[in-house]
Amino acid sequence: MFGISPIGWVHTLGSLPAIPAAFYMFARYGRIVPRSRLGLIYFVSMLIGATSAFLVATQAPSIGIAAVTLVFLFIGYGAGRLPTLGRAATYLETVALSLTAFLLMVPTVTETLRRVPDGHPFVTDMKSPLLLGAQGSLLAILVIGLTAQLIFLRRQGRPTSAAFA
Repeated sequence: MFGISPIGWVHTLGSLPAIPAAFYMFARYGRIVPRSRLGLIYFVSMLIGATSAFLVATQAPSIGIAAVTLVFLFIGYGAGRLPTLGRAATYLETVALSLTAFLLMVPTVTETLRRVPDGHPFVTDMKSPLLLGAQGSLLAILVIGLTAQLIFLRRQGRPTSAAFA
């Protein structure tokens, strides 16, 4: 079904829980919270998805995305454990984990459009306007979302008084 191999299904189903976990954390907390139950689900699911991508990827960009995702994932989950970073740790983990969500969604949207509906996919060409528009929309969401996250984090760090209200 959908031309997916058994290891491809492990990759797809293993990384799938990361999507609702990320959406929930973005909606509830404004960012992915690594030290939470959903943060653990996100980490494990992303780890399964990114590492299994090396087994299913057929193109160099896919392998590159998987490698970069793993780097950002470990940076995002490790930053808060380095006391020398201080407040910068929150910024670093927020940016790194938001980038992992973006790197999850680009191949997810691309592969969904290239495989659904089964036998007659929405997109057959990687230069399809629909695909390029979807990927461009994801990039716009990343830029706007990261900007909003960083502004929110900056405002959280300010003292609350009449002078800053």
